[in-house]
Amino acid sequence: MSKTLFILNDPPYGTERSYNALRLAGSLVKQEGQEVRVFLMGDAASCAKRGQKTPDGYYNVERMVRSVASRGAAVGICGTCMDARGIVEAELADGSRRSTLDELTSWTTWADRVLVF
Repeated sequence: MSKTLFILNDPPYGTERSYNALRLAGSLVKQEGQEVRVFLMGDAASCAKRGQKTPDGYYNVERMVRSVASRGAAVGICGTCMDARGIVEAELADGSRRSTLDELTSWTTWADRVLVF
């Protein structure tokens, strides 16, 4: 089993870094023998905010987070980053949860590879 940790730092919109990270995580989690974890910190904490409304035909990062989680990836959001942005747990997308720097540390030592976006 190959273990990959994705660490996202960029906001859900305005750049495509988080979008591309979630695309890759979504593709990887579909592969047999792959275990994926995603940690959202900094402005990326907003990627997991429930209720995002985007124009028709435009990608929706919340849906991407839910999709990755529904395929078995653990999705953690930095609690300090959530607090700084006024995001509470009740506002998080299904399949994602509040996390800590200690958990990110544990996930980093668990991973075979760490990809930072």
